[in-house]
Amino acid sequence: MEHNPYSFRSEFNERQSPLTRQVLRALSEDSRISILELSKKLEVSRRTVKERIRKAEAELGIRYTIELNEELLGLNSPHIIMLKFVNKPNYNEVLSLLEKSYIPQVAVQVRGKYDMIIYANAISSQDYVHWDKTMQIALSKYGVLWQASDVAHRSLGFFPSRNQLIDRLSIPSKYKEMLKLLNVDARMSYKQISDKLGMHFNTVAYNFKKLTELGYVKRFTMVMKPQDNTSIMSMFGKYILAENFEVDGSRLRREILQSDDNDPVVCRFPLAAQMVGSYDYFLLGVFDNYDVAYKRQIQYYKERFRRHRVKVLYGEVTRLLLGDLPLRSIDTKKEFTPIKWHSEQAEPRAQEQQAEMQEA
Repeated sequence: MEHNPYSFRSEFNERQSPLTRQVLRALSEDSRISILELSKKLEVSRRTVKERIRKAEAELGIRYTIELNEELLGLNSPHIIMLKFVNKPNYNEVLSLLEKSYIPQVAVQVRGKYDMIIYANAISSQDYVHWDKTMQIALSKYGVLWQASDVAHRSLGFFPSRNQLIDRLSIPSKYKEMLKLLNVDARMSYKQISDKLGMHFNTVAYNFKKLTELGYVKRFTMVMKPQDNTSIMSMFGKYILAENFEVDGSRLRREILQSDDNDPVVCRFPLAAQMVGSYDYFLLGVFDNYDVAYKRQIQYYKERFRRHRVKVLYGEVTRLLLGDLPLRSIDTKKEFTPIKWHSEQAEPRAQEQQAEMQEA
């Protein structure tokens, strides 16, 4: 059997006990799960669960938040932007520019083939275009190369949203205000929401139920701060399609999603997206160090897509400037949703590969 270099145990994940990792997985999948439910699920005392959560919150910088249903809410201008500067910018000035708009949700500084990544979304394409051009003009003094790609399909993960974006949504204010509170702390109780909004407890309970029924929230989840003893690698891919592209892609997906880590502290690939524009694909990976990241992700990706003349630009995240990264513990094999391929030659083999992946 061919060796799969993606299959390895992470030292970072193994530093935490199996019980702590199970707690983190449960909170990532549903951050509103009660202590009682969690203690029953894990067959440990409520006191033990509380202690594990408190310790993880302190050590990992956990923030409970929500994954918005962006399409349903009319947020149809998602873009991932790569920035390369000729002259080193004043990043505090860049951050100040970003904070003036509701459109940028996440921005990170990177070391590698480019200098920054921005995830942006807007309530209209007109808003996005205006912001895009305004930012390019403002950063032109640094000789910025601004390459934006539209997020066509998010196969895995999400980017957390800022409350400034929620403020612009065209939904009733009672839901908007509740979403903003839950975006900051998704474990907030009805009593806490009631106190914050000056709303009767029963009204809060009713509105919360309606909010979930409307589908505005895909998931109550959590995110963690980047850890000093890990390497977060970002990768943009551009390729020229050749025969058997989807067969190669299906094989690579299967190998990426296979893992020897059970309930990882942070899943190895928190985000994967198909794009249209400057680049075709974006991937965010978490590894023990830069060398492992380069060998396990970049080199292997290039090798798998060699026949498609793949161009890969990569960089290591060094500083979080704005927002939060989607670092959490989820079942990537279960969560990953590939794009259906319609090539007559590739589809049967791709389906076979998908079946093999599900059986693994």
